[in-house]
Amino acid sequence: MHAHVWGCRGSVAAPGPDTLKYGGNTSCVEVRLSGGEILVLDAGTGIRPLGVSLQNAPCPELHILLSHLHLDHLQGLGFFRPLFDPNLEIHLWGPPSPVQPLSERIAMYLSPPLFPVHLNDVPARLTFHDAPDDAIAIGSATIRAGLVKHQGPTVGYRIEEHGHSLVYLPDHEPSLGTELRAQESEWISGYDIARDADVLLHDAQYRDHEYDDHVGWGHSGVADAIVFAEKAGVRNLVLFHHDPYHTDEELELVLLEARKCWPMDEGKVNLAMEGMTITFDEEGAQLSAR
Repeated sequence: MHAHVWGCRGSVAAPGPDTLKYGGNTSCVEVRLSGGEILVLDAGTGIRPLGVSLQNAPCPELHILLSHLHLDHLQGLGFFRPLFDPNLEIHLWGPPSPVQPLSERIAMYLSPPLFPVHLNDVPARLTFHDAPDDAIAIGSATIRAGLVKHQGPTVGYRIEEHGHSLVYLPDHEPSLGTELRAQESEWISGYDIARDADVLLHDAQYRDHEYDDHVGWGHSGVADAIVFAEKAGVRNLVLFHHDPYHTDEELELVLLEARKCWPMDEGKVNLAMEGMTITFDEEGAQLSAR
């Protein structure tokens, strides 16, 4: 299993000279399985360059796993070039809703007047699925989803292959302003998905002095992300969903604050950045910057 971060910014894309190091594209992570199958975690603006890279590299199976349908996690889908390949079958997964099927909810954005091409008219063969509560197999991996605390139906994903696990919780507020450390682990949102993960990509949008002004907005402060990862027993934490107002310089401060709080080897907590790769081998997870 090999992961590549194509976008890790939260809320809205933030291109410019102050975000060159960590990137301005919104959430998108590519995961390649050992059999060549490709999982795409979210369809933020980072999915556009991913689509370019895949244009001349066919894959046996392509799955897009949406954590939720806020625009920063969906707005790149219409610019994903494989969507316009009539020879390709694409599976789209997303949180279930008792009101509308996933296809209709996505079509609210991918249709006029918000988008010039209707979802029904894209050439690729699309199949829609509710995110799986029970583990399903894709290639040699198992994938499971779980509802987490965020505004609107939202899930996190756990991917396991050959004894390694990658967990993706890009938008998550497990504390909701309470003292997270005092809560029983089994009752914490996302705990079951994240438990004992080799690598956890987790929301850390706010610095701790900013979080009190944003309680209930659906995102975590740095300290809560650290406590959550500690309680879940994860081995590597990657802070994700960077605030669009945080420059590269401010994100370096976020990393310093996080490493002061991390109870184990400080090298096991990192900031997501565009181009970061995560590779799993016999020695565990290997993270590298672009």
